[in-house]
Amino acid sequence: MSEHPLKVYERLDAELLKKVGEDHDFAMAGNALPMKFKLLLIMALDASHGAAQGVRANAAAALKAGATKEEIAEAIRVTQYVCGVGSTYAAAHAFENMF
Repeated sequence: MSEHPLKVYERLDAELLKKVGEDHDFAMAGNALPMKFKLLLIMALDASHGAAQGVRANAAAALKAGATKEEIAEAIRVTQYVCGVGSTYAAAHAFENMF
């Protein structure tokens, strides 16, 4: 994805976009969890909701933050256990041409 997925809200609802940005900053603040773990959590939640684009973007960000492909795979295993096989399909779609 070349541009921010919520870019349309710059024109449609700038206040909503601002709120989403504030929520992002709040969620990503703090140092108790390393960034790669936060990104793995987001990836897993995206998989649970069938959001393949989010899975792909956050898996790539997690790799850049130091996660391994084994950590990504294990996070999807846990997601499948809790949320079902649909999450595994969403992740598989996201991982095409990535691994």
